[in-house]
Amino acid sequence: MDADRFDIAGCDRTMMAVVTTGNGGYEMLDYREVPVPVPGPGEVLLQVLAAGVNNTEINTRLGWYSSSVTDSTDSTADVQENEAEQKADGGWNEATPFPFIQGTDCCGRVVEIGDGVDGAMIGERVLVRACIRPNGYDTMDNIWMASDFDGAFAQFVKVPAAEVFPVHCDWTDEELATIPCAYATSENMLHRAGVKSGDHVLVAGASGGVGSATVQLAKRRGARVTAIASQSKLDQVRAIGADDVVDRNADLVALLGADSVDVVVDNVAGPAFPQMLKVLKRGGRYVSSGAIAGPIVSLDMRDMYLKDITLIGCTAWDEPVFPNLVRYIEAGEIRPLVARTFPLEQIADAQKEFMKKDFVGNFVLVPPPVL
Repeated sequence: MDADRFDIAGCDRTMMAVVTTGNGGYEMLDYREVPVPVPGPGEVLLQVLAAGVNNTEINTRLGWYSSSVTDSTDSTADVQENEAEQKADGGWNEATPFPFIQGTDCCGRVVEIGDGVDGAMIGERVLVRACIRPNGYDTMDNIWMASDFDGAFAQFVKVPAAEVFPVHCDWTDEELATIPCAYATSENMLHRAGVKSGDHVLVAGASGGVGSATVQLAKRRGARVTAIASQSKLDQVRAIGADDVVDRNADLVALLGADSVDVVVDNVAGPAFPQMLKVLKRGGRYVSSGAIAGPIVSLDMRDMYLKDITLIGCTAWDEPVFPNLVRYIEAGEIRPLVARTFPLEQIADAQKEFMKKDFVGNFVLVPPPVL
């Protein structure tokens, strides 16, 4: 079927989706038939063409964002697989709205519009800005598609029209689906940290979705990039642009030297955190939007205040971030890293493979065709 001429009004108003029913293991992922959402005023309905897989969905399913959780994502997954525990505060901002549809990354096509939306959007291939700033960019208030309301692990999703961005390029749907969460999270961190040409940037977890995006986006800004990854992935990380690569088990201070790095981009945290402040220069910036190796870290306050280090936490995406990414894509300044694709119904297999962390880049899910 030609997606440009797809007529939602002429099809059955049900769709296949993965409904996450609560905190727990893979048994909480229920692939089933549900109603197609109806766009309200100011909203659009998208046919989902491809949807990325991220730590975010796994962490939300596990309840990892609860303050009661102190272990890594891996350890939390092991606990939830053996004995699922519901977390009242497991959502980013409040209780997670189970049952709901996850899926933060969406490449889709506009097939229906609500009142007040320009009809010229029909047929556009778009990316969705998953982080919404409902009270404007003067506050850090934010809500997220697939965390606070239904997302893209489905054949259709409805979103505010203001959060969809047409993209004109020759990338595949699967390639575009790798971009929103990983690349916007990365671009937001680099933007907040003020990364500029000539900066030395240290990237932890450089083989993952956010890490591999950060290598590319920091190089695009003219930075010198040192990337940390497991030994088996160092050559791949170097191939995407890293100037230097470091095994994740290395002694960073011994290898790089104290006071050697302008910016640390760290979504790993855990036991390696103390070294990150040691290698930062005076006046350096440490920026993070995750902690997959563990959220509880050891911080010597003297490393922070005696060196005038700035610690930057990033969740809410700033206003320039998503338009920047679309511009980079259309100008050919970044490239996608699709590690594997899976049919949507195989989401559990995809997340199991994702948790092995033996790949570079991103996984993508493809919904079944609409008949």
